[in-house]
Amino acid sequence: MFKRSVVFGLVACLLAVLIVGQTLSQPAAQRGQRGGARNSERPQVQRRQFDPQRMQRMMEQRMQRQLGASDAEWKEIGPSVMKVSQLNQQVSGGGMFGGRRQFMGRMQGDQGEKPTELEKAAEQLEKLLDNESAKPEDIEKQLAAYRTAREKVKKQLEAEQQKLQKQVNVRHKAQLVLMGLLD
Repeated sequence: MFKRSVVFGLVACLLAVLIVGQTLSQPAAQRGQRGGARNSERPQVQRRQFDPQRMQRMMEQRMQRQLGASDAEWKEIGPSVMKVSQLNQQVSGGGMFGGRRQFMGRMQGDQGEKPTELEKAAEQLEKLLDNESAKPEDIEKQLAAYRTAREKVKKQLEAEQQKLQKQVNVRHKAQLVLMGLLD
């Protein structure tokens, strides 16, 4: 019994020494300690700034790939596809984020882009809803303004969709329907 206790104790001590030895052999940064270089001496991590133009190009490239459009085809249909996409996003709103523009504005800081009539109406309605003492008739009035602005955008979207349908071939048309850009 005594031998077992001694052997167990030795094994436990050996494991402890190995663990402590490995921990001490690691650089301070890996151990989560601040030792070593001061803050001013540490290399600064550079964060990427949000670039809306880069995001737009990436979105266009993704759509072009999804459609299987050549560069020549994309030159013809790309602007219309992007316009339909933009209007479609406006009509569908931003769901729980309170509008796409507001959500993107929070992400990137406003890039100086003028808000659309629909975005202005949505913002005014949201402000009114945030006001607990807002009168129901004021909410109804602003809701009507929002719906009117939304209907205008829906009509623009329908016109752009009809224009796009005339520009694309059947394969592109089917893919655009799957993407939710055409009906």
